[in-house]
Amino acid sequence: MKRKKTVLHHILAEKQKFEKRKEGGGMSAKDEFGTTKYVIYAEFEANGIVERPDVVGAIFGQTEGLLGDDLDLRELQKTGRIGRIRVEVHTKAGKTYGTITVPSSLDRVETAILAAALETIDRVGPAEAKIKVLRIEDVRATKRKYIIERAKEILESLMEQEIPETQELTEEVKKAVRAKELIEYGPEKLPAGPHVPFSDSIIVVEGRADVLNLLKHGIKNAIAVEGTSVPETIIKLSKERIVTAFTDGDRGGELILKELLQVADVDYVARAPEGKEVEELTKKEIVKSLRSKVPAEQVITEIFYKGRNFYEVLREKERAKVKEERKENKPTPAVVPAQPQKAEEKKPQSEPKKEERIIKPIQQPKQSELDEFKEFVEKVKASKESVALLLDKDKKVIAEIPVREMTNQLRERKDVYAVVFNGVITQRLIDTVSESGVKYLVGARKYNVVRRPINLKIITFAE
Repeated sequence: MKRKKTVLHHILAEKQKFEKRKEGGGMSAKDEFGTTKYVIYAEFEANGIVERPDVVGAIFGQTEGLLGDDLDLRELQKTGRIGRIRVEVHTKAGKTYGTITVPSSLDRVETAILAAALETIDRVGPAEAKIKVLRIEDVRATKRKYIIERAKEILESLMEQEIPETQELTEEVKKAVRAKELIEYGPEKLPAGPHVPFSDSIIVVEGRADVLNLLKHGIKNAIAVEGTSVPETIIKLSKERIVTAFTDGDRGGELILKELLQVADVDYVARAPEGKEVEELTKKEIVKSLRSKVPAEQVITEIFYKGRNFYEVLREKERAKVKEERKENKPTPAVVPAQPQKAEEKKPQSEPKKEERIIKPIQQPKQSELDEFKEFVEKVKASKESVALLLDKDKKVIAEIPVREMTNQLRERKDVYAVVFNGVITQRLIDTVSESGVKYLVGARKYNVVRRPINLKIITFAE
């Protein structure tokens, strides 16, 4: 019984292999056919029990001399133009069935002739037999199919792996450079941009990630609070520099902003869009938020005294700006019809007067005012350090001091008539100078000047 079961299993396995070959699944690019171009697939049936050597012997014996010397199977096998002939057999009910596989390196026509010659075999061993060629397979076509399928698999696995694009690689390199640019400032070792130690204005943000994001977009004067309590370093810096508080658009950002406004001398307030954090903003969003900053005095009044939201103040400011732009645009159509009627009559009389009014008050006084301080301007320009000259009413130098001490000196002195220095004129400086009774403030340039007192004349080197 065991032997019968083993034979049956063997027959079924051979039959499955045969069917597979019949369907074309037996040949792959990895079969050991060497330089084979074509493969002949044939099946045979013998009316008796025969074995594999009988089939091979019949193939060589009955085709010998049939096709001439050039297509003699023995000679072709010796020269390697015909590969090893494979024969698989199985028996059933006194008959033998099987498959024949002949690899060929001949051309298409010679391979077809050889295949036809196989069908002339009518006896295998002692039994009558019949051989039928199923098909001739082009191995190269099969290899091409295999190559295509395998290439698809390789490409899919390659696409699954994340290959960074050029921009991502660039960003990675920039990120590493920015991390190196990050410095630690003050006793608390606060994360800060490289320009914080010497910049006139600084941006106070919440954490290290915010500073890195601003560095990523080229803003190098940011410093982080790093926590809910404002460090002493930030409080000291706020007394010396122009400070812009730039916080997140969430509840945490609002709490930190309130604390900053209470303990530090903040000049301007900017916030990320509602619900967003500074560390996730794009360059466009950062620039827009900083441009929309609001003076700290206004924010303090609105938040602490009126109990309003920062974003309400911002929206109100934008609406007011739109109204002003509309008002500026309204007068233009009214001026156009008035010109053609009075142009011919009043041209000779009005034009000279207008020219006198424009030239005399604007150009001449500015030049003369700058000429008054020309000697002192040249002196501070020539200085390698940031210095300030304090002058009295007779244009005599009272004191020559570093710019960083200028604010304290002006608060103590009341005899200063003019200040000439090689630094930036800021709103805080203007407020301090006007309180001290100074009449002239001469500096290199202006930055974020919002209010100008009537009793103070501001002149820059460019003028």
